Amino acid sequence: MPKNIKLAKHSGFCYGVKRAVETVKKLKAQNPDKDVFILGELIHNSHVIKELEDLGIKTITELPEKGSGICVIRSHGASPEIFEQITKAGFELFDLTCPDVKKVQKKAIQLVQEGNFLIIVGKAEHPEVIAIKASAERFGPDIFVASDVSQLKEIEKKIRKHKKVGVVVQTTQRINTLGKIVEYLSSISNELTVANTICASTTLRQNEAKELAGESDLMIVVGSKKSANTTHLAEILKGISKTIHIEDDKELEIYEDIIHDANNISITAGASTPVNIIENVINKLKGG
Repeated sequence: MPKNIKLAKHSGFCYGVKRAVETVKKLKAQNPDKDVFILGELIHNSHVIKELEDLGIKTITELPEKGSGICVIRSHGASPEIFEQITKAGFELFDLTCPDVKKVQKKAIQLVQEGNFLIIVGKAEHPEVIAIKASAERFGPDIFVASDVSQLKEIEKKIRKHKKVGVVVQTTQRINTLGKIVEYLSSISNELTVANTICASTTLRQNEAKELAGESDLMIVVGSKKSANTTHLAEILKGISKTIHIEDDKELEIYEDIIHDANNISITAGASTPVNIIENVINKLKGG
């Protein structure tokens, strides 16, 4: 029996990722005689990183004391100190921070400047969150990162002592995570200001995927296991429908039995998943 396969309209590269990948390729093409470095993975996708390396665009994890060429700040952003270190080392700086991430940084700074105890909703170890926190810390020390309510309960006394509490959110967070945190903070804060800085692309992607999950036997989420928005998609969908999270079509073999038993299959993909990876998954499902 042929399978009914649907692909979510909002899947694959978001605006910020597409902009970053296309710009860094153009940057290398326009500067063939210069080394082009990216500090950290440009996006969380090993296939894209390999493609960039093949073009001579090098990913580095640490800055040398001295260097030459162009050093790119990736879409997740970086701390002000990193910006300074890049220019001090002798590199030409090229900033590819996603515009939506820049907005979160500016809002975080504003809330701290207005005297708020700042709560950043997100994962403390995520590069985007590290950059947001570092940007805000230049304007005040009262900042805390939390990915769930339990972490906030550990500092409840500290929160209650502040007259004003402000909230910003990692752009790829789940809306229900923000909702639970806001509900908790509302019960213990004197004055609460919440900036829902989850990007529009993330919200559209999650909402559409939830609708598809409601009418599907199986959801397939395509994208890197290191990608926050992709893993959040998989987490959300597992509560609605049978869901598998794969990085590429090769992993479909692991789930042959599950796929065999499903007739209505819907596919979505993270914001850092290239279109050719998604197409390969669809082709394999169709027996190509």
